[in-house]
Amino acid sequence: MSTITKIPFSKIFIGESERKYLNEVLDSGWLTTAGKTLEFEKKFADFVGAKYACAVNSCTAALHLGIDALGIKAGDKVLIPSMTFAATGEVVRYIGAEIIPIDTEYRTNLITPEILIDAIEKHDNIKLLIVVHYGGQAAQMEELIDICNRHDIKIMEDAAHAFPTRNNGKMIGTFGDITCFSFYANKTITTGEGGMLVTDDENIYKRVKTMRLHGINRDIWDRFTSKTPSWEYDVIDAGYKYNMPDLAAAIGLGQLEKAELFRSERQKAVEFYYENLKGLSMIDLPICNGKLEDHAWHLFPIVLNEKSGISRNEFIEKMSEQGVGTSVHYKPIHQLTYYKERYNLVKEDYPNAQLTWLGNVSLPLYPYMTTEELQYIVDTIKNILS
Repeated sequence: MSTITKIPFSKIFIGESERKYLNEVLDSGWLTTAGKTLEFEKKFADFVGAKYACAVNSCTAALHLGIDALGIKAGDKVLIPSMTFAATGEVVRYIGAEIIPIDTEYRTNLITPEILIDAIEKHDNIKLLIVVHYGGQAAQMEELIDICNRHDIKIMEDAAHAFPTRNNGKMIGTFGDITCFSFYANKTITTGEGGMLVTDDENIYKRVKTMRLHGINRDIWDRFTSKTPSWEYDVIDAGYKYNMPDLAAAIGLGQLEKAELFRSERQKAVEFYYENLKGLSMIDLPICNGKLEDHAWHLFPIVLNEKSGISRNEFIEKMSEQGVGTSVHYKPIHQLTYYKERYNLVKEDYPNAQLTWLGNVSLPLYPYMTTEELQYIVDTIKNILS
């Protein structure tokens, strides 16, 4: 008989390395953006194989800075997937550009080349595509980039779920002009709150580095450590307060050292889910298009189909009653009041995202899940649906 009483949706793992780096920051007396942030940026860029990395206080901030650096202006049209978190759309609105939500592939929730081509045929003068690597799985980047290049469309990757993720063995972070990552508390590695923008373009990097801190042309750490100390600086544009402090970067450094371990541990749980849920006709399991080890496995989202005989909300309530935490990723853009009313969005234009939304449930997924925990989750699902 199981002794389990509660399984959370996600769990954070902080070890001695994070504590060591944090103590170094506390002992230094310098808590904001400084040496640890620079070290985190360098190690993260090396990890993904990018030339430049810029640490910020959220993935939302990274996306906003990325859109600015790409030169997107008010009134420009930007394609985004409907099946994404609101941040993907709101950063477009920050600068007065207009979003065009498009459908995604069922069971991957990714934009495919076919979906992109269809959107381009329906909408003229598209300036930017934001690709979301949903759940930790890479979209087909080579094909999407080729299509965008042919139509003079810039491309930015929302990789909030996708670290470490590979596309045909190549790291996400080395494809498009800009890739943005999240280190929110429930992500595959965390800094509590935080994000990272990576690029191979020096001009983009310089713009982002300046705009993340009020448009100032010199980092405070550069001024502080200069051999000829100087308070002098200039503000060259109206920037933002998006910098990552060393306290967050210290946690990130420790987490980065375990990134592949965490990913492989999450994969073990995913393999258990696939093996033990594959016979249930009442749910549709997520499709992994490539190798399991190329997937970050931030999420394992199932979809309750018409055979389940139960609503998504009722299923979540019953799982909670049995002590199993779940979540929903996401209420799609076309269902959110602001976007639905502004753009006259109707669910019929998003059949796959709508079908996903009606039954989408993300199961618990984090490193070091025990066989007993996983079996309890699977048994609970089967009991509810039986």
